[in-house]
Amino acid sequence: MKVAFIPIDNRPVCYLLPKDIVAIDSSIELFLPSRKLLGDLTKNADNDAILNWLDKCPKCDAIILSLDTIAYGGLIPSRRSTETFEQIKKRLEELKRILMEKNAKIYAFSSIMRISNNNYNEEEKEYWKDYGKKIFEYSYSGGVEKSDIPQDILDDYIATRKRNFEINKLYLDWQKEGIFEALIFSKDDCAEFGFNVEEAKELEKLGGKTKTGADEIPLSLLSKAVEKRIKVFVNYIEPDYKDCISNYEDVSIEKSVLGQLELGGFEIVGNEDDADIVLIVNNFIEKQGELVMGWETRGKYIGPFVPPTKPYCVADVRYANGADNSFVSQLLPRIDLNKFYGYAGWNTSANTLGSLLAGVKIRFKASKYDENAFKKLQMIRFLDDWAYQANVRGEIEKPCEISGLMKPFEEELLEFMCIANPLVIKYIYPWDRKFEVEVAL
Repeated sequence: MKVAFIPIDNRPVCYLLPKDIVAIDSSIELFLPSRKLLGDLTKNADNDAILNWLDKCPKCDAIILSLDTIAYGGLIPSRRSTETFEQIKKRLEELKRILMEKNAKIYAFSSIMRISNNNYNEEEKEYWKDYGKKIFEYSYSGGVEKSDIPQDILDDYIATRKRNFEINKLYLDWQKEGIFEALIFSKDDCAEFGFNVEEAKELEKLGGKTKTGADEIPLSLLSKAVEKRIKVFVNYIEPDYKDCISNYEDVSIEKSVLGQLELGGFEIVGNEDDADIVLIVNNFIEKQGELVMGWETRGKYIGPFVPPTKPYCVADVRYANGADNSFVSQLLPRIDLNKFYGYAGWNTSANTLGSLLAGVKIRFKASKYDENAFKKLQMIRFLDDWAYQANVRGEIEKPCEISGLMKPFEEELLEFMCIANPLVIKYIYPWDRKFEVEVAL
């Protein structure tokens, strides 16, 4: 199978994680544009160069496409771009021409512009540092509570939203023409109410499919493109609380789980005996914790953890943006690499679930299974999601040399992953902030 993949931007979870997942089955050939062509925190993607790359890309069975990368230069530029609807549409017409000539199945997604509930403008327009929270409140109230937001700022914000919404409606026209095998509109960092929630409802009325999440959706679409029949039984650690809503999401953890399984092309079964894979969800009680923010969740994981007799994977979502230390301490000593199909615990619940399930889909009955590639993927996820996000990140003030702090976690993982040879592991801050670290093995 040959797959072309255009990521959202150049972050490790967007650019490197797809490569690490696909490497589990060496029979799959993955084509990505050069990383330097993609956008970052301050730089837009080189749209024209990426279009040229796609035009010249070898014939593929599937194309996984972040539409924001072509339309705006990436996910973050989609909120900052000052281009007009007509300017963006012209670029997209060239994309449409290329896609129609490719004779491949197109799996695409576009974001519904988020509304963050804070005054941090690192990923937003400049005025967000003064009016971000007020704009969120204005949106949450349905445009009733205007507060003291200057009219010119409000006009600019509304115009940007309207432009992006019209672009998304354009994709729905393409969908009616049969361009897409699958088209998803993502709801990134959303609350219960707001303009983004209303836009999602409108797109659904017009025939669109929406999903809570963002960074993981290309991986979920990759999973969908790999057509394997896998029966999954979901085992919640806290079954009485599966209707609770995760941080940064607008649906229950159960709906998030079922939505990711559906999008990834899995079959859900109600009995473990009928399953090929058991998905263990280490969910939270009432409110999801977040260690780096100092937010705890009710009830520590007590265990003991007893692995299923079937192959299994673990979505660790008791905390957002990092692992549950109590759970991982019981999981690691009991890992059997013959039955263990993967772990994830990064960012939002949707991020964790989508990326985890993509790895499961690739590994299950892989044509050319590469165990070393699987071990590498698990080392990266545990070092990032557990060692760094749930522990080391909270000990540092800013990006710095962390090899010494990470060493004890590395040694523990090498033992449990049955890796005898010493590894050279480096830690890089690709966006020069401590939110994300790149684990280079």
